[in-house]
Amino acid sequence: MLAFSTATMVAALAVQAVDPLPVAPVPVAPSAVVADEQRMPESPVVPVSPPVVPVAPVAAPQTVPVPAPVPAEPNAQKDIVVVGQSRDAGDPLRGVNAQAFGATQAVDSAVVGPVARVYKRKVPSPIRKGIHNFLYNLREPIVFVNFLLQFKPGKAAETVGRFVINSTVGAAGVIDVAKKRPFRLPRRSNGFANTLGYHGIGNGPFLFLPLVGPTTVRDLIGGTLDRLLLPTAIGSPFTDASYTVPAGVLGALDHRADFDETLKCLHDDVGDPYASSRAFYLHRRQAEIDHLHRRPPAPPPECQAALPATRIPVGAAGATETVPPPGP
Repeated sequence: MLAFSTATMVAALAVQAVDPLPVAPVPVAPSAVVADEQRMPESPVVPVSPPVVPVAPVAAPQTVPVPAPVPAEPNAQKDIVVVGQSRDAGDPLRGVNAQAFGATQAVDSAVVGPVARVYKRKVPSPIRKGIHNFLYNLREPIVFVNFLLQFKPGKAAETVGRFVINSTVGAAGVIDVAKKRPFRLPRRSNGFANTLGYHGIGNGPFLFLPLVGPTTVRDLIGGTLDRLLLPTAIGSPFTDASYTVPAGVLGALDHRADFDETLKCLHDDVGDPYASSRAFYLHRRQAEIDHLHRRPPAPPPECQAALPATRIPVGAAGATETVPPPGP
């Protein structure tokens, strides 16, 4: 019995000693597997989340550059407008014009200017005034035609009256009788260039041509039509060299003498004489067209008041006396 009991106890102890060996790995293995399974998904989740995190900051930098371009845009637009309108659009031929201006100024300083000043100083004023009146009286038919083209029959009729009175009583226009009492018909400058501008034709590029001086494409075409009207409509003597040569020389001297003081103001002690002459010419031409439309002229540039005949007064009769645009 004792031996049997002892053997039974030994067997029971052996069973207890053996059973833990297989039982112990059972809880360990699942825990290890579970731990591995839990770690495996955690390691990929960690790298996936970092790419997601920068996505939120990407939207924030997009709002940062937005204020920066906003102040820059107006400056860029302003620069484009200033450069495009002031230089390229209005004076695309500035380089060529400036060279022609310089060459013309050299000839004017050496020859034309001194001769015109001698003409003004030596020829008596009544004779110079008579030549001036005679030459401008011959332009009255051109003025008449253009007032008709501008739908101004009243001024056209006054122009006819001036021409008839001065051509008869005024000794072929040498004396401007029509502007005095009792007629009071003032001289008005007009031409095909004004008619083109009156009907909305723009200046076109500014030009400075030798022997012509400052002009524009529109004014060059209009001036050519002015010069062709009388020779085409009447013929002789306006086609004869015996008239055209002396009339051209006297007209150039009279024109240059009238504008001597203005040209000094435009060219002497001026940083850019070319730009000064260009601004004066364009303003004066626009003022004449504005006057035809009964619009107030823009403020004149410097030297505009140096020559009274260039002013465009607004009076009760709407009258003015002007001379052609300044020469070189």
